[in-house]
Amino acid sequence: MPTTTRVSFEEDGDIEYVKHQSIAVIGYGNQGRAQALNLRDSGLSVIIGNRDDKFKARAISDGFAVLEPQDAVQKADIVFLLIPDEALLKLFNTTIAPILRFGQTLVFASGYNIGFGLLQVTAGTDVIMIAPRMIGAGVRERYLTGEGFYSFVGVHQDATGHASETLLALTKALGGLRAAVWMNLKDEAVLDLFNEQAFGPAFGRVLLDAIDVLIANGMPPEAVLIEMILSEEMATTYRKMAQIGLIRQTQLHSHTSQYGAMSRGMRYIGLGIKSKMQTTFEEIAGGQFAREWQGKTAKLKFRVIRYFATRQKINRIERQVRQSLRLKIWEEDVFPEDIEALLQSPELKDDEELHRLKEMSEL
Repeated sequence: MPTTTRVSFEEDGDIEYVKHQSIAVIGYGNQGRAQALNLRDSGLSVIIGNRDDKFKARAISDGFAVLEPQDAVQKADIVFLLIPDEALLKLFNTTIAPILRFGQTLVFASGYNIGFGLLQVTAGTDVIMIAPRMIGAGVRERYLTGEGFYSFVGVHQDATGHASETLLALTKALGGLRAAVWMNLKDEAVLDLFNEQAFGPAFGRVLLDAIDVLIANGMPPEAVLIEMILSEEMATTYRKMAQIGLIRQTQLHSHTSQYGAMSRGMRYIGLGIKSKMQTTFEEIAGGQFAREWQGKTAKLKFRVIRYFATRQKINRIERQVRQSLRLKIWEEDVFPEDIEALLQSPELKDDEELHRLKEMSEL
């Protein structure tokens, strides 16, 4: 089927185009470290902008010069902004925006802040996005193996007339031209949030219900969790989906498996999941979620949700199974604040979803 989607590959990028430009990577967390190392190993000049914390110490141990973020921005021609979206807003508005100069390039790893209009960049600055479809560890590992990784890329603002060339050169230096799909920044953000808010929770709910049904019918919890999670069979199946196709990978399973999955799969058609996903999509694309997350109430609600998430039944089951199978037992999360007081705060006391979550938890 014909497509108008623009896709770029290795031959489309030329690292020489940015060889004589200085690069600052702001933030040395998972993505910051991986991208800084890849850029340096590709022969580019990289400094790190990071406050005085454990990440700064790690950058120094990796051999980078580390400056305060504003000093790094002033020294650089290209600035990678690789700190979390919510933290980036304050840093950008108070520290970075006032010192930007004409012709600099800002590189975002997510379209969120630009796409939803939360962050404004002066007209004289190139604004591009290079969003690896891979966690930081994978970005580094696939660069070292030469496999490369998929990226979503886009130009939001082309002040110099050369933003596309810069983008392709940098994406190649990172290892992200295995295939780079061009998107506008809002579409990238919507797609990413949809995966997190629609598919992820729906899949998680199905998984939890399956575990509940099996254990309720007398299956040993150890066997259930090995079958559903610990064996990593699903991870292998996902890899095969990526390698040979969603349906074609079923041919790697037994005929019994194929028949059972396809014949019984009809029972799950029409559950109403698609309509719920459409609602979620509209909330994201319309900016409702971004506006909600900017508010104080969402931050309070997040703290309560995280608390009750650690007190769901699956946590107790997992702990028991890991102990039985002699696997590492992770320490319980500590929440020093008074959750009951938060629940009774004016912002949250009428939130039915939170109170339902409390009822589902094991206190």
